[in-house]
Amino acid sequence: MNDEWLIYRGVGEPHDGIAALPDPPPWRDFDGGPVAAADPADAEPDSTAARRLGAHRHAAELHRPETEELEAINAALYLRRPLLVTGQPGTGKSTLAQAVAHELKLGRVLRWPVVSRTVLQEGLYRYDAIARLQDVQIAANGGTPAPGIGTYIRLGPLGTALLPSERPRVLLVDELDKSDIDLPNDLLNVLEEGEFALPELERVADREPEVEVLTDDGRKVTVRDGRIRCRAFPFIILTSNGEREFPAALLRRCIQLRLAQPDEKRLATMVRAHLGEEAARLGADLIREFLSRSQTELVAADQLLNAIYLTHHAAPPSREDLADLLIQRLDRSR
Repeated sequence: MNDEWLIYRGVGEPHDGIAALPDPPPWRDFDGGPVAAADPADAEPDSTAARRLGAHRHAAELHRPETEELEAINAALYLRRPLLVTGQPGTGKSTLAQAVAHELKLGRVLRWPVVSRTVLQEGLYRYDAIARLQDVQIAANGGTPAPGIGTYIRLGPLGTALLPSERPRVLLVDELDKSDIDLPNDLLNVLEEGEFALPELERVADREPEVEVLTDDGRKVTVRDGRIRCRAFPFIILTSNGEREFPAALLRRCIQLRLAQPDEKRLATMVRAHLGEEAARLGADLIREFLSRSQTELVAADQLLNAIYLTHHAAPPSREDLADLLIQRLDRSR
């Protein structure tokens, strides 16, 4: 594969390749502002990155992603489109966001876990109207001014990802297929336009054109005229376990990637990254057993990691019994 065009290369070591990303196509060129003086992408990743990628990841012999995976990730970067990643549990869908953020030095991954009750509003921002009303009443009785409206607004992970910045943020929208039927359609306009309004701030924009609000990172940022519009479209990964079909309108706005079950080499690399070289060597038999079972059963890679970690401290026959206890098929009725 000619990989000169790749921005994300799957090498695992941080580099400044994101600076070489070409300008977006005209239909995905955004001009939001003002750009924050301190780019949040400059911030150090949090502890989640180490947990997801593995404490021994630098010592591990890194497994280069397959060509299809690399091309899909880079297509999403070039085209400023979300990446819809489908695969069974444990195939590394969520870890992919951490890997891209780590290698391209894009800072902390913003994470939006989706459940059946999740609505678009939660991803964009939260407004605590009750707290504001209480503070206004207290201030009126005490004769002191109430805090400004921005005190009661906090941007969600999607809203934070759309803040104007020079480099894209990484956003993980995890398990979108767990949502109710409306959320995928509700996302369409935001993903297409790269902006959204905060009606509470639009209503006061003539009196307060600039309002400071809190982000999902815990930083304070200025919102102008009650609207947020991105400059660098975020790198968004939407994950799905394949439990439902998505509307065509969403699919056409995404780059699609299906992750297969990891092979022996990839599983060994995963074990090596999290538990070290010795654990990978001693757990080779469990890796082979796991692969054999995965042909007919639904099992997840994190079960394998649990088994190798725990059985590292046990001897036969307890070792085999513990492995059977921890790697139970996920597709059987209880």
